Amino acid sequence: MPDPLSAEPAAAVASASASRHGLRARLTVPVLAFGGILMAVMQTAVVPLLPDLPRLTGSSAGAVSWTVTATLLSGAVLTPVLGRAGDMYGKKRVLLLALCLMTTGSVLCALTSDIRVLIAARALQGAAAALIPLSISILRDVLPPERTASAVALMSSTVGIGAALGLPLAALIVQYADWHAMFWVSGALGAAGLALAWWAVDESAVRQPGRFDTLGALGLSTALVCLLLAVSQGGEWGWTSAPVLALFSGFAFVLALWWWQQLRVERPLVDLRLASRPRVALPHLTAFLVGFAFYGNSLVTAQLVQAPADTGYGLGLSIVGAGLCLLPSGVIMLLLSPVSARISTARGPRVTLVLGALVIAFGYGIRILDSHHLWVIILGGAIVSAGTALAYSALPTLILAAVPAGQTGSASGVNVLMRTIGQAVCSAAVAAVLVHHTRPVHGAPLPTLDGYLLAFAMAGAVALAGCAMALAIPKDRDSPGVGRWYRRRAGRDADRVLEGA
Repeated sequence: MPDPLSAEPAAAVASASASRHGLRARLTVPVLAFGGILMAVMQTAVVPLLPDLPRLTGSSAGAVSWTVTATLLSGAVLTPVLGRAGDMYGKKRVLLLALCLMTTGSVLCALTSDIRVLIAARALQGAAAALIPLSISILRDVLPPERTASAVALMSSTVGIGAALGLPLAALIVQYADWHAMFWVSGALGAAGLALAWWAVDESAVRQPGRFDTLGALGLSTALVCLLLAVSQGGEWGWTSAPVLALFSGFAFVLALWWWQQLRVERPLVDLRLASRPRVALPHLTAFLVGFAFYGNSLVTAQLVQAPADTGYGLGLSIVGAGLCLLPSGVIMLLLSPVSARISTARGPRVTLVLGALVIAFGYGIRILDSHHLWVIILGGAIVSAGTALAYSALPTLILAAVPAGQTGSASGVNVLMRTIGQAVCSAAVAAVLVHHTRPVHGAPLPTLDGYLLAFAMAGAVALAGCAMALAIPKDRDSPGVGRWYRRRAGRDADRVLEGA
């Protein structure tokens, strides 16, 4: 069987590239990037509402927290499932489905004040998490080789760009308009993204036909729900409580059964034999660590700058001001995406990933040294985002170079899933640290500066662990760069590739 690096349907790619011209061809990358940014905006848009939602919906704070948990769970479950469906039935078709579910969820949120409907609608919005891996797979299939690296780097950076834009945008809408207006705006943007994607994006000719592994999808979904529910609710329910321990036990049991089933089915949801190879498994594990390290920056910074000045460290900023502090981070991620692509082409994505993890750790070092001055807080956060841009752009490139073309959607989906799990674990870990480092301020328990510094140290240490993991990834045969890999894509024989896939 040919090496996965050679499993590229270049004849189909060349044919698709030759047929693409004019405005539609030029807009493919911006339209897909718009979808990725919109996905990240959807995930953060509800954050400014959380303090007021119990009053607005007549529900408890615990019920309101599910507006975030539902999106996390559905996104984690649907990302690998829709990625595999894209490989089988057409990536554009499944991409449009994800956009449609996201837009429908936004409209339902705009129409209701019932917390039960709101949670269900937020679960629909979670389908947008699959947009990133599906878009990366489409870019690999339809773009000429010389444009792939920069386009994939931009697509990977949209997560940070959207997160940096979403918080201040949502806060401004909530502050000056009815809270439903935020969802009307997101619904309108989703409808625009759906129409643009239908018009500008070509369907990929690369497919891996077969019967969809429904049992595998159900097994993975059950395992992920058990894991993420335990992680996200452990702080509230108690880490040693019976429900949390039962969920962790259920995760381990179901995962073992799912793993056994995946090794025996003819067309598995996730090719575990391929995923167990070091060139695939290590980027997945690094994605988990980088996702953890990245999320600590956004999570802690917003809380720290909003803390009252009476704490001795807080700046007392509003939610809008806190969101604006994150804007430079989003701009830096946008500007660095072409730079990271050039580094990967010249030195290899492994080097870019190592560099990114080191930059993240350096950014947290700055945060530990000084978290009192606003300009230092913004600088440290921007450096963390710069490292994240480098790392996030390298991860999909490593995956694309290590798996057959017919499995790019599934493999990219698993990589994004690992980032999502890393963010969920980071949220739980940071919450546990801050809960154990509080002191009363005007009668209310607030985190101490030592708690925040410990959270920064934890995220920085995880970033260094990600660096070590990245160093363990086997070098590409065309090291130091991937330029030869991109160049040889266009010269592959399609029959040989299809036989290998």
